[in-house]
Amino acid sequence: MPARTHVIAGRCTTEFDRQPRGQREAGRERSERRSREQRGDVVVVCKPDDTVLVHDADGYQPVAWLTRADRVALEADRVTAWDGDATLRVTVHERYGGGQFPTGAAGRPVGDCPDCGATLVRAGGGVTCPDCETTYGLPADATVLDERCEACGLPRFAVTRGERFTLCVDADCESLDDRVIDAFDREWACPDCGEDLRVLRRGGLLLGCEAYPDCDWNAGVPRGEVVGDCGCGLPVVETEDGRRCLDAACERAPAAGTP
Repeated sequence: MPARTHVIAGRCTTEFDRQPRGQREAGRERSERRSREQRGDVVVVCKPDDTVLVHDADGYQPVAWLTRADRVALEADRVTAWDGDATLRVTVHERYGGGQFPTGAAGRPVGDCPDCGATLVRAGGGVTCPDCETTYGLPADATVLDERCEACGLPRFAVTRGERFTLCVDADCESLDDRVIDAFDREWACPDCGEDLRVLRRGGLLLGCEAYPDCDWNAGVPRGEVVGDCGCGLPVVETEDGRRCLDAACERAPAAGTP
């Protein structure tokens, strides 16, 4: 079921109160209570992540808000949100309209949903269908391409893990793990014991020693491209910060930014 946003349009009194932590003054703690009250015709938006926004007719800036409040209480004639030492209270004197509306992620259109035919969008951590909630998870640094998978018709994406890989967004169609394993499994030896480095999935993709647990050397599969060999036997990778050895502690590693 999609998340829902509560919207109220009406004549309201908005009260915002914050009790800041004590400030040091003349060797003692001093506290100041900060509060303001506003009244008028506004639109109140209560988002699924418990962000509460109060908008009037002037510009894009809310007249009052709490972002991702700790707690929100919705009543027939009142909205109250608490976040630490801050309280936002909206009292509805006359309701003009409103309701509860489905709300999902909005993003760049990237293709058609194979399940319902609606438009897929790139939003948040993947590719999502706003209509049926079909979701394909992607790495955070992935780039969705203007290409389609020949097997299933879904969009393809590119990501760099030692080299640039192009895959279908559906992991059941093409697996990033399988491609990285094919490219780099057993390509290098452990710098500590000489056993093969295996491509492993432990939260993220790792190059870890085959002799584990006797040897626990490991390094993340780099978000960069392998461009050569370090004097220690491990690969040199090109990252956004320059070239470095796969082993961040390697003393023979090239200086960051060197060609």
